Amino acid sequence: MFSHIMVGARDMARMTAFYEAVLAPLGLVRDFTYEDTGPAGATWIVPGRPWQQFFVQFPFNGLPATWGNGAQVSFAAPTPQAAAAAWQAAMENGGFDEGAPGLRPHYGADYYAAYCRDPEGNKLCFAHTGELARSGIAAGT
Repeated sequence: MFSHIMVGARDMARMTAFYEAVLAPLGLVRDFTYEDTGPAGATWIVPGRPWQQFFVQFPFNGLPATWGNGAQVSFAAPTPQAAAAAWQAAMENGGFDEGAPGLRPHYGADYYAAYCRDPEGNKLCFAHTGELARSGIAAGT
């Protein structure tokens, strides 16, 4: 559905450390950090899959990074426990609670999710459903 998602950063070291901790329970690993091919940034992937990618980067236009009101990046979790662990890592690494881990039956009978904001205000969701797991979208499946 998408090739890559990018969120801007003002404090690259803080954002890289945040996403390193938060994405690990979801099975994503840092693929590379770069400073010589454009604005500094870091990239995470599912091991063995070069695409889809998640980037944290200084904006190309040189203006300060800002969060998008109404924008949300949602990560497929291989299990409900992985979704909860990603949310917990966010809470322990400068994130802000937007909805604790739990079932959201109004989205689906087995829709389990947790919501937060990263240290710079980008909204994140960590979601698990049987359908996502069966599709192989989640890193651990």
